[in-house]
Amino acid sequence: MHRLPIQDQVVRNAKLRPDGRMVHDYYLFTVKSPQESRGPWDLYKLDKVIPGDQAFKPLEASACPALKKG
Repeated sequence: MHRLPIQDQVVRNAKLRPDGRMVHDYYLFTVKSPQESRGPWDLYKLDKVIPGDQAFKPLEASACPALKKG
């Protein structure tokens, strides 16, 4: 499971780390005003994609007890 990339409609560029945390890209959206919206599902504007390795604390800083053994 740790070797397989995870990608679906919600999660992009995800991977499961040895500490069990799933690291994936984070998306920063702004809600559109009614004037900006072009239809019933046109509600958000993507402002920024934060890569998973920047959005989550590094593996070296993990508090997972399994990583501390041996």
